[in-house]
Amino acid sequence: MTTTPAPLDLNQVVDYLHELQQRICTELTSLDSKGQWRRDQWQRPEGGGGDSRVFQDGDIFEQAGVNVSHVNGKQLPAAATVTRPELAGRSFQAAGLSLVIHPQNPHVPTSHANVRFFMAEKPNAEPVWWFGGGFDLTPYYGFEADCRHWHETAKAICQPFGDDVYPRLKHWCDEYFYLPHRNEPRGIGGLFFDDLNEWGFESCFAFMRAIGDGYLDAYLPIVKQRCDTPFTKAQREFQLYRRGRYVEFNLLYDRGTLFGLQSGGRTESILMSLPPRVRWIYDWQATPGSPESELYEKFLKPRDWCA
Repeated sequence: MTTTPAPLDLNQVVDYLHELQQRICTELTSLDSKGQWRRDQWQRPEGGGGDSRVFQDGDIFEQAGVNVSHVNGKQLPAAATVTRPELAGRSFQAAGLSLVIHPQNPHVPTSHANVRFFMAEKPNAEPVWWFGGGFDLTPYYGFEADCRHWHETAKAICQPFGDDVYPRLKHWCDEYFYLPHRNEPRGIGGLFFDDLNEWGFESCFAFMRAIGDGYLDAYLPIVKQRCDTPFTKAQREFQLYRRGRYVEFNLLYDRGTLFGLQSGGRTESILMSLPPRVRWIYDWQATPGSPESELYEKFLKPRDWCA
């Protein structure tokens, strides 16, 4: 990772994150007017704070959380230095937006998006900064058209930044959102990137904005297409079972969750990513030839959805 001068004023990044948060919350409300938003603006004793907005018990969205935080501290947490040990001991600033949407209907996938900026500093040295983020999709029942739309939108977002960007970040996402103890991906992937600074601040910031701005274009058409699809009690039970994988990944492997908890972030805001209802079934096995079996055999395998 290269070291290049960081902007001294992070206001433009933080302002964008708050604007994006408001835009996403407005779009979700326009689609599902039944549920209620709860907003918590919080301060972190060690420095900084955030704005957490959680939507619950809608007709379409069982729970959606859209959080913005801008925090600082005297020392980077272990989760932030595991791949960058040379940064241990530096002070830091971190600004980001993170969202997770859990739908009511099992035919609508869960989705996650995150865009973030980090800066690590120490006296008499240039700051080290980088952007990260991406978005990924976790279906419960597979639809080819949805998967293609999701990945074609991701590819179009990346295209202006280089032909190699989408395949590289798509592969990174497939590797990151993987549960090794289950030997299976969490979903069908999307985009994931970290440590991005080699393009210079303006281009990196533009790419982060492209990811944030493009998320709704990728997700909302799928929601609108599937939210009125009838479903059975058995399909709902399968959705709750598969949500268990989401919990397992977030608590065992997700670096953002670990960073938030290790840095003294607001626990309720960090764990809003977990689904409100979930279940585990001992040694559950899909019936051969069923739609549930098809999810594992056809969709939960890395593949080129844009081919």
